[in-house]
Amino acid sequence: MKKMIGGPGTMTGLILRIGQCATAAASIGVMVSAPGFSRYTAFCFLVASMGLQMIWSFGLACLDVYAIRRKSDLQSPILLSLFTVGDWVTALLSLAAACSSAGVTVLFTKDTAFCRQTSLSCDRFQISVGLAFFNWVLAAVSSHAMFWILI
Repeated sequence: MKKMIGGPGTMTGLILRIGQCATAAASIGVMVSAPGFSRYTAFCFLVASMGLQMIWSFGLACLDVYAIRRKSDLQSPILLSLFTVGDWVTALLSLAAACSSAGVTVLFTKDTAFCRQTSLSCDRFQISVGLAFFNWVLAAVSSHAMFWILI
């Protein structure tokens, strides 16, 4: 199997996973701290999607730490297939959640000025959505690396 930046069991792969886990946790934390987020489905979907991303990334980060410490190879075809499909699923869910939340946030802040009329914390919504998009970029890099190692 090929060695590639961001692959499983490498230090760059571990950094990618820690970045994914941290941005997902930060996105959840900022969104949950905003009052009234739970009244809107897109924001609840973002929290659920980031929760799944955080669990997936944390699990693979733990696996990377184990592989780095034991100097073992995680590049068997079955494991790579599992990692690739899991990364694709979580990356697509992250993108869908970030896009839907971004649409609602733009509607609230720019199109209807709903944020000025209510006590919603639209600044926190924007920060959370930005973190979700950054999380998606990291997940896309990771899934791209997994795909090319698998091929």
